[in-house]
Amino acid sequence: MRKPRSTALVTTLLVGCGLVAAPVQAAASTHYAVGTGGAVVSDTAEATEAGLRVLRAGGTAADAAVAVAATLGVTDPMMAGLGGGGYWVHYDARTGRVSTIDGRETTPRAGHERMFVDPATGRAYPFWDAVTSGLSVGTPGMLATWERALRKWGRFGLDDALQPAIEVAERGWPLTPVLRQEIVDNEPRFRQFSSTAELFLPGGKVPAVGTIMRNPDLAATYREIARHGTRTFYGGAIGRDVVDAVQHPPLARDATIDPPAGLMTLSDLRHYRTIDRKPTHVNYRGYDVYGMAPSSSGGMTVGMALNTLEPFDLGSLDRSQALHYYLEASKLAYADRNRYIGDPAYVAVPQRALLSESYGKSRSCLIDPIRVLPAPAAPGNPYGDHECVPPPPGTASSENEAHTNHFVVSDARGNIVSYTNTIEQVGGSGIVVPGRGFLLNNELTDFNFTPTQGDAPDPNLAAPGKRPRSSMSPTIVLRDGKPFLALGSPGGSTIITTVLQILVNRIDFNMPLRDAVAAPRASQRNTPTTVAEPAFIATAGDLTALGHVFTAQPTIGAAAALEFTPTQTQAVGEPTRRGGTHAGVVTPHP
Repeated sequence: MRKPRSTALVTTLLVGCGLVAAPVQAAASTHYAVGTGGAVVSDTAEATEAGLRVLRAGGTAADAAVAVAATLGVTDPMMAGLGGGGYWVHYDARTGRVSTIDGRETTPRAGHERMFVDPATGRAYPFWDAVTSGLSVGTPGMLATWERALRKWGRFGLDDALQPAIEVAERGWPLTPVLRQEIVDNEPRFRQFSSTAELFLPGGKVPAVGTIMRNPDLAATYREIARHGTRTFYGGAIGRDVVDAVQHPPLARDATIDPPAGLMTLSDLRHYRTIDRKPTHVNYRGYDVYGMAPSSSGGMTVGMALNTLEPFDLGSLDRSQALHYYLEASKLAYADRNRYIGDPAYVAVPQRALLSESYGKSRSCLIDPIRVLPAPAAPGNPYGDHECVPPPPGTASSENEAHTNHFVVSDARGNIVSYTNTIEQVGGSGIVVPGRGFLLNNELTDFNFTPTQGDAPDPNLAAPGKRPRSSMSPTIVLRDGKPFLALGSPGGSTIITTVLQILVNRIDFNMPLRDAVAAPRASQRNTPTTVAEPAFIATAGDLTALGHVFTAQPTIGAAAALEFTPTQTQAVGEPTRRGGTHAGVVTPHP
């Protein structure tokens, strides 16, 4: 049922109905803001300002979060949008409860364990052949998540929340260096599809930085949803166009690929449902850390690593020694993640045991303070007595995740949203739905194409209706029952370590949140080498002496975070990663 419109919101946001609306101007570029009345941190200035406008009009954090997400679908189209899905973590100030929505994409009913094995060869498809195809597209959960969140926690309807994004798509926004580079990197793929080339390569060329980009097709799609509701996507006209693009990708006349056909049907869209899940929870040094339960592995893996670190007083240790424990705890947590975590509707995930304090201690005792554990490390045995028994060598798992976006929102009432959403790879499947203006995801390539766990069952193989395992880790932290932090990051399988490292930086090392976010990062995911930013490697001599081996990666993640005190909120984005991200508050403080 549509919620009644607020007069204030209509006056502020509505366009095209005889009212003059103030345009959504890009917020001043800043990665830090402090103040009251609500806050937003997102990847683009236009999305942050869209959220702030909704908050100023009296909207809740949920109302503003949908406005931010919809606008990111316009201005950050390579990372997320209507063609994807994600995970929503919410703090309700009235009840003091943390709740979550699983809006992950699902496998079509025609999917199966060997869907990524080429029947002609009996071998798995090459990864990028699978990505750039209809076969990789999962049933999108994004729009259903927005609808569910607004019904639970919103003041306004979906039609109102979409208005800022409609305006930006119609008016246009300047092409940023980051988005232009993403188009450049995807240019060979995008030229394969006529609809994708038309949107992102106008006139057959990559646009210059500063070019005003417009997306009238997406504006019209949002307007259709605003008029007719989500049913037009989940079984109606938009849904039919989605299915046609999946089953019959709009190949350009000079296309050089012959992608495997997609399996999605209109019935898959009609039957899609979000899931309200109980959040994961661990207590770390007196802080209550809440995250996303499976089908995401994020909340559990962050929680397992924190439990493993709990016995060590990291704040009193030499910095290199403390980081050694951080990296080793992450390694062990990823071993358990790869072995045990999958969609709980298909896999018996031992969540309570894995997140127990006793199990955490059984993993802590394996960490040697003077040398690294061999990688890949083996998973532990959560079903046993949680004794400190070194297991045999482990088996690595494939990691196909790549990119997402994450943002955080709070409102004047004290409600909070931490929301990570994605279309998977940068540019998703590469397929823009013709006439609709959005890219489709390639989420199903998050499944392992073939078994990875040796003789043990692999929890992350495809199955009809199954949700692929994710690393998305939207997180909310309470202290003494009150909000302390909200955070998350994009970055595929490095999301978990980004969130974990920021928590360690803030809680154990007592860094100000701005420094905790900006600090150089390293990501150990149960592999022989640790991916790290150059600035981390430059000071890692003592870690190298312990046996750590590093591989440079220019950047890891792009975090968004909020910190709360009784008198104000700090909104913190990235100073430089992804070109700098955008923070704002309703009422700034000096």
